[in-house]
Order: sequence, then structure tokens, then C-alpha cells
Amino acid sequence: MTKIMKASEFKAKCLAVMDEVAKTGETVVITKNGKPVAEVVPAKATERPSPFGIWKGLVEVKGDIMSPIDVEWDAMK
Repeated sequence: MTKIMKASEFKAKCLAVMDEVAKTGETVVITKNGKPVAEVVPAKATERPSPFGIWKGLVEVKGDIMSPIDVEWDAMK
């Protein structure tokens, strides 16, 4: 169900309207001079994938990556 609200009323109750939309998921149409000009809709939940394991199955380790190497770096001089 969609709720219709005048722009002047929305201006006075903006934060409360946003809270109500988030809580109920109900869309609010904002009108100006009786004509719809905007909609307040609930945001889509977006889950970001975890960076841990993102390369699993795509990267292959060849050789020993844990043992020290016999090369001296310039930074160590």
C-alpha cells in the first residue's frame, strides 16, 4: 500500500517518515500542488561479500611461501 503526503507535511516530518518507511517497507509518495514529485522507498539491503577467501579456487600457490629467502634486500643494508 502506498501512502500519499503533501511536500509541506513531508518537510515537517521528514525523519519520522523515513523511519516509518524503513520499519514498515511502505512507499510514501510526495506531492506538490497535487502532483507526485518524489517517492520515499525502503532501501534495498546490500550485503558486501567478505574479503576473506575471495581468491579461493582462483589462485594457486606454487612453492614454499613461508620460508625465508636467501636474497638480501636493499632495505636491509
